[in-house]
Formats: sequence, C-alpha cells, structure tokens
Amino acid sequence: MAQWNKIKSRGRVNDRRSLGKTGAGIGITGVLILMGFSYLMGVNPLDVLQQVNPGELLRGSQSTENLAQYEGDDDYETFVATVLGSNNDFWDQQFNSINQDYNDPELVLFRGATQSACGGASAQSGPHYCPIDKIIYIDETFFSELTARFGAQGGDVAEAYIIGHEVGHHVQQELGELDNKDSVAIELQADCYSGMWAGSLKDQDIFLPGEINEAINAAGTVGDDNIQKRSGGTISPESFTHGSSQQRIDAFNLGYKNSVLSYCRN
Repeated sequence: MAQWNKIKSRGRVNDRRSLGKTGAGIGITGVLILMGFSYLMGVNPLDVLQQVNPGELLRGSQSTENLAQYEGDDDYETFVATVLGSNNDFWDQQFNSINQDYNDPELVLFRGATQSACGGASAQSGPHYCPIDKIIYIDETFFSELTARFGAQGGDVAEAYIIGHEVGHHVQQELGELDNKDSVAIELQADCYSGMWAGSLKDQDIFLPGEINEAINAAGTVGDDNIQKRSGGTISPESFTHGSSQQRIDAFNLGYKNSVLSYCRN
C-alpha cells in the first residue's frame, strides 16, 4: 500500500454512505445502459442530459445493509480525502504557474445511489464528475466491480488514479476545456492529468516500487475495447467514448513521465 500518511492535505469529502440509496435519476446511468457502457468512468453529463426523459427518473429505494458502520470518519474516507487533497495541492501549483486560481472540487462518496445536479448518480454510472455542480461522485463499490467484472488488478494506487482522473475533469472545467474536445479526447486528457498528479509524487516516496503499475493496469482495464469485450459485445472503435486500453495507458504515462501541463493540453 502506498505511503499516503506522508500526505497531510485533505480534500472536501461529503460521505453519504450512511444514507443508503437515496434515489438517483436515470441521468447518465440510463444513457450508459442504453449504450451498453455500464461502469465507465468520467462520463460528461452535458453530452447526455438533453437525451434524458424526466419522466424516467428512478425513485429512491431503501437499503437493508447496516449503514451505521459508515458514520464518522473511517480509513477509506481518509484515503479518499488524502488523495483528493494531494490532487488539489498539485493543481493549485499548476494553476498558479499560468496565473489562474484553482477552486477545489467536492467529492461525494456514496454506496448504491445518490442525487446529483446531473440527474443522479449510481453504481452503474461509475465514478464521474458533474460539471453543473462541480462535484465528483464515487460509489465505493465500483472498485470491487472493476476487479471482479473487468479484470483489473485493483489496489489503492489504482483507485487513486481513478480519483485523479475525475479531478482531471474538474481541471478541464476550470480551464474551459470540456466543450472544446470530443468525448474520447476529453477522457484521454483526464487520464493524462491524472498521470501528471501521480508523477508529481515520484520524488516523495509515496509509491512503493512497482505500485504505479496498479494505476497503469486500471487505465487499461477501463479502455472501451476491454469493457466491450468483457461485456460480451463486439469491439466497435466507432462507438468508443473513452478511448482504447492502449490509448488510456499512453495518456496516463504521458502525464506521469512529464508532469508538465503543456504535454496534456496539446
């Protein structure tokens, strides 16, 4: 496990896990299901909101699990807040270098479903960033699904990469880049931004030898070709929304090896 205790910063985490399933609109989730891309990361809600029928909103459902265990801070919430805080520190420095202010995003941690300004969030939509409320939404159970269903190696560094990817979307929003690229380009740039953050930790002895491979493996796992293959469908490059496994690995590595903003903005 990475040495996250060396990082003292903490991001803003709104832990809703103790609330259970509070209801989620079909929003991104419904569109993804219709497209056959369940559990993809980083969906840009602005691309799909116009396709959502408000009458299809799902009603809240009650959870039967013991939710009291999520009340108060726990190790996982601290981990998420630490990774988010480290990202914020890095991007604050990057924005200062181009004479811009960086506004920290909030991250909502939930299980099952929750409400968002982009029509709701659920396990099926996977981790994603909503540019309307500028909040990152992460269902804790997604990471188990990533390993069990899509063959990821897993690990805390893999999860940190995904958080960094979602922060990357917030960076894009802050820089006015979300509307200037197609979907694949947006996702690959967010991977590159996540790599930049991870690369900034190389000299801080945060990662143990070889741990960065967890992130690289996760980047490959969430490639459209791998997800289509493991979902039993035909690999259709023309339908890619996030890029192939190799493209995502290459984008992450580009940022990781350089940690310079201009490399990811070309």
